[in-house]
Amino acid sequence: MFHPVSFFIGLRYSRSRNRSGFVSFITFFSISGILLGVAALITVVSVMNGFEGELKKRILGIVPHVIVDSNHQVLDDWQAIKQQLLPLPHVTDVTPFIESEGLILSNASLQGVLLQGIVPELETSNIATTSMVAGDFAQLASPYSVIIGQALAQKLDVNIGDKVRLVLPNSSLYTPMGRIPMQRMFTLVGLFNVGSQVDSSVAYIHRRDAAKLLRRKGQGISQLRLYLDDAFAAQQVISKLPDSLRTLNFTPWEHSQGKLFSAVKMEKNMMWLMLSLIVAVAAFNIVSALVMVVIDKQGEIAILQTFGMTRGGIVKIFICQGLINGVWGVLFGAIAGIALTLNLNPLLTNLGINLLGAGYGVQDLPVDLQWQQVMTIALSAILMSFLATLYPAYRASKTLPAEVLRNE
Repeated sequence: MFHPVSFFIGLRYSRSRNRSGFVSFITFFSISGILLGVAALITVVSVMNGFEGELKKRILGIVPHVIVDSNHQVLDDWQAIKQQLLPLPHVTDVTPFIESEGLILSNASLQGVLLQGIVPELETSNIATTSMVAGDFAQLASPYSVIIGQALAQKLDVNIGDKVRLVLPNSSLYTPMGRIPMQRMFTLVGLFNVGSQVDSSVAYIHRRDAAKLLRRKGQGISQLRLYLDDAFAAQQVISKLPDSLRTLNFTPWEHSQGKLFSAVKMEKNMMWLMLSLIVAVAAFNIVSALVMVVIDKQGEIAILQTFGMTRGGIVKIFICQGLINGVWGVLFGAIAGIALTLNLNPLLTNLGINLLGAGYGVQDLPVDLQWQQVMTIALSAILMSFLATLYPAYRASKTLPAEVLRNE
């Protein structure tokens, strides 16, 4: 079988067992370091992808992707605006709502909430509708009914059928006793559990009841929310608005949740950096091993040069040898990383390890293995291995045959 000379000799050197035991030791641990680094990087990045995806699904499933308002004025023509927004790219649904800050009180406690008055039959895209643990959104049709998160219900020590008081500081009523905030007793008809901090900070009531509390005439709709197929396309949607809607205010979700996702992105990038440095350190151990091989093989290098091999051919020999070691480490590291990622939760369960803490009864880390990232990690590790071979290969090419063979 035909082999290019430089590749053939580099392959023989990488398979050789006659070299110094110390050189073999360094080579083994450089390959092992690359293997562990690549495997760890694939696993950690996949878990970080999973957490980012869960945040995106759970938080952005309730938080409006884009809010449309007209300086908090009532939108009497919201149906016409909705028809203009639906054809835009990435827009999957548009629903009306009334939003206000408020307090929810029970006999046990009180809590500040973001009160949203909605039209229940239109909120089919809201993740809370598919995360109900008791009741459903259709029950909001009953006068003065409220749905809250299960976490908030636990703080207030209330359950289905209990009465809670909603207080709206932004809407007041003049009485003989003076100006007091609007308030009303509501019946708890449903509980949802999305699994994020919004479970303890959002309360849903019917649009009709919200309009009454805020003393608005007609439907009282002041805002629209846009549901997108990709929440991160919010700015793209806003940039493609028709001129007829430019008088309205469009607020993307980044204004309220952007800092959280920026922190997650920064943490993910830092994980990339730290684990990449581990791979780099392991890859540059190849430098030590190849330098020792060059010293050990100086006589053979000199003989090859006397047979007519050019300096470029010598360089290729040691680049091939180093790359072969790097490729082995990357190959086995990628296989180990993919296998560990795909079986991470069963492995942790069998070992009895709960990384989420004692407060979680069931261990289930979110994992999102992206093949594009696996390829990026593998190619980056191979590139680091290639860079690590350049100095030893250059040093080998500078060998002077006359000086070496004179002492043989």
